[in-house]
Amino acid sequence: MAETRVAVISIIVENVQAVEAINSLLHQYREHIIGRMGVPYPKKEISIISVAVDGPMDEISALSGKLGALAGVSTKTVYSKK
Repeated sequence: MAETRVAVISIIVENVQAVEAINSLLHQYREHIIGRMGVPYPKKEISIISVAVDGPMDEISALSGKLGALAGVSTKTVYSKK
């Protein structure tokens, strides 16, 4: 079994039309998702999503990259040291 890492993927959504694609990607990687929290921020017309994951680094990186490649979506991933 491949070594897994815990990470948090932070997602800023500036394009509401990207939400369906975001949810589809998260569903594809559901086996690695520990939990998620979404917070709308109407003042700035954005949404902020945090996704806690536990999986191989290449899977986490792939998910983060695919999310960040969506129009109007920015991501940043922070990995645990263990």
